[in-house]
Amino acid sequence: MTQRRPRFNHVAMSLPADALDARGRDEIVRFYTDVFGWEELPTMTEDRRRLVMSAYTYEQFVFLIAEDEPMKCPRLDHFGMSVETREEFDDLYAKAQAYRAKDDRVDIIDPKTEDYEMLKLTGFYVRYLLPMMVEVQHWDWVQPQTQS
Repeated sequence: MTQRRPRFNHVAMSLPADALDARGRDEIVRFYTDVFGWEELPTMTEDRRRLVMSAYTYEQFVFLIAEDEPMKCPRLDHFGMSVETREEFDDLYAKAQAYRAKDDRVDIIDPKTEDYEMLKLTGFYVRYLLPMMVEVQHWDWVQPQTQS
């Protein structure tokens, strides 16, 4: 029997209790659902205390907790996720831009590609009402050229 290797499964951030009232939770859930497809786990929700969003599976989630001294981060503090195709990347970026067009609290750092010859790594950052940004990455592995 092969054992599964450990893997990251969640990120936790603290917020002021007011950010986790009904209105605050609704705003957070609406953005992260519309842009990323994450879903609130309502059985975990406690008004002004906790919000948990599943990020595609129950084993991947974002855990938000109320604290008297909530988390504060520099702008580029983030957690990352990757997508399989450039089309998925472009779709998420377009959704984030569309949301920003109706809510100027959306903070986006536009896509940038770093070329490492064998890998072209493209990423953008987005944040909405949380202390940390989300970086979305697409890894484009360059196939080695064969000589004839």
